[in-house]
Amino acid sequence: MSRFDPTTTQSKQQAVTPETVPSKFAKSLLRLVVQRGYDVNRVLSSADIPFNPLEPFQEEYCDEISIMQYTRLYQQVLSLLQDESFGLQPGTGVTPGAFRMMCHCIIHCENLGKAMRRACEFFRIFYEEPFHLTLREHADQALMGYPYNNVDPASHPVQAGDAYGLSAWHRFCGWLIGRSLELEEVHFLGTMPESPEKYENLFNCPIKYGQNSTVLIFQRKYLELPLIHNEQSLRDFLRTAPYQLMVLPEEGDSSSFVAQVKSLMGRDFSQGFPGFEQISGALNMSAPTLRRRLKREGTTYQQIKDGCRREAAVAYLSRPELSINAVAALMGFTDPSAFHRSFKKWTGVPPGQFRQQISSTTAALSG
Repeated sequence: MSRFDPTTTQSKQQAVTPETVPSKFAKSLLRLVVQRGYDVNRVLSSADIPFNPLEPFQEEYCDEISIMQYTRLYQQVLSLLQDESFGLQPGTGVTPGAFRMMCHCIIHCENLGKAMRRACEFFRIFYEEPFHLTLREHADQALMGYPYNNVDPASHPVQAGDAYGLSAWHRFCGWLIGRSLELEEVHFLGTMPESPEKYENLFNCPIKYGQNSTVLIFQRKYLELPLIHNEQSLRDFLRTAPYQLMVLPEEGDSSSFVAQVKSLMGRDFSQGFPGFEQISGALNMSAPTLRRRLKREGTTYQQIKDGCRREAAVAYLSRPELSINAVAALMGFTDPSAFHRSFKKWTGVPPGQFRQQISSTTAALSG
């Protein structure tokens, strides 16, 4: 996950919303496609992207694409390259699958601090120096990000790729510990962009520009929090990425037990749900204690399961390469008709109609 080339282009502008991502993310993915000799136009067609992000001066070019378009593109490229790097690496000198292997290297670490230090070491081995991840501790603060010591801070304003790449690390750390890191500040090496408010909304904290590094700043105590995931939940995470890092809004109270239980459940239910005792054990408490705490938060384990199933079903149905029966299997339904009934109960419409609505929305955004 890295900073992008700060080159600016003349292009048709779109408003940045939680339902869009920078086209530069697609550009980074498509460079990998070109380097490996695959047909870019075929990949773009499969992702339903009506322009080539590698050609920023074409009339149809847009600075943003819908999250549905990006998700489809990501899944297409992942299928071709088997490289889970979320489209945030430039693809130069990077071994396909490096980010996936980094995740497996850190998933058994005792706490977030050890995991991130190991991630930094991994990035020093696999990535070029400008994209090395760093973690520094000062007094009661932790600073994580990119040093960019060889870049002139006045040379360019902060780009969307700078912000979204750093945000992806913020969300990934939150996923690892089952709660969001409350940020104190975010520093960017670049100068203030034309629309700084979108970055303030992204991080929900004060942002300083023209600093000597691009970093997230948060309380050092977060580094002592244990990781709540294992190889199974990591596999689920990688299978459905980058949805979790780029689409889902932050939980209003991500330290809640509801948020932690949802994080442990993941999004791949083809092998069934983890048992309640398994969940409570991962949170280091007894099943009755967790049941009482969920009740205080106004919910039950069954209600959380239903909510997770609905969210996962919606995410899977956004992938056109998956048939509705395949989505049913991924959701753990052995009878597709049972999935149809459940999905209609969750959303008010059957899965086929819901998929048509997604296609219509994507077409409208593309137009």
